[in-house]
Amino acid sequence: MTAAFDPQTIRALAFDVFGTVVDWRSSIVREGEMLSAAKGLQVDWPAFADAWRAGYAPAMDRTRGAGQAWADIDTLHRQILDSLLPRFGLQSLGEDEVVHLNRVWHRLMPWPDAVGGLNRLRGRFVISTLSNGNVSLLVDMAKNAGLPWDAVLSGELIQKYKPDPEVYRMAARLLGCTPAQLMLVAAHPSDLRAAKACGLRTAYVHRALEFGPDAAPKEARPEGFDLVAADFIDLAGQLAA
Repeated sequence: MTAAFDPQTIRALAFDVFGTVVDWRSSIVREGEMLSAAKGLQVDWPAFADAWRAGYAPAMDRTRGAGQAWADIDTLHRQILDSLLPRFGLQSLGEDEVVHLNRVWHRLMPWPDAVGGLNRLRGRFVISTLSNGNVSLLVDMAKNAGLPWDAVLSGELIQKYKPDPEVYRMAARLLGCTPAQLMLVAAHPSDLRAAKACGLRTAYVHRALEFGPDAAPKEARPEGFDLVAADFIDLAGQLAA
């Protein structure tokens, strides 16, 4: 914790979702393995999940250029998925099956500490998403995973994606906070740095297994953020929630 940071000044917490609150990779692998069992498919589902996620940032980047049409994450996920079907031998799937697979992002499961930690934090703070996922995706995910949000905020509301500064400013405005009264909670330093540049407070949560057990280790205690926590229970303790 930096010397200048006082938890008493925080009114609301905004959470990045994919990778921070929910375990996207294991969720996709699990559903993929269920699909393989039902259809007799042979697919490297961990590699498939990684490839799908790898297309995420480039797809968003394509919406940022002058004259480019904005599209929501469901649409971008489907575009990426369509490019992966032949690569992973999934051309035999029917349209209904592809639609269902694309909506796996609506059914992602939380990290083990997420629901308990969020409920503790919600006892003291307003808690909200601040995600690039579209609102319907985030609402479905919350219903499925039991995530107790007070508000569901998305870049979709202003048709921009993080790390656009307007997304962070939107969150503070809609939650009735000054930027310094709002803390972004995320497992991704780049997201936190962008929020910090807009005046938000920042909490890094270490998700060592986001990209699987064989991925290069993440830095557990990056510098420059107000708080660094092992998980949401640890974060709640540091914020006296």
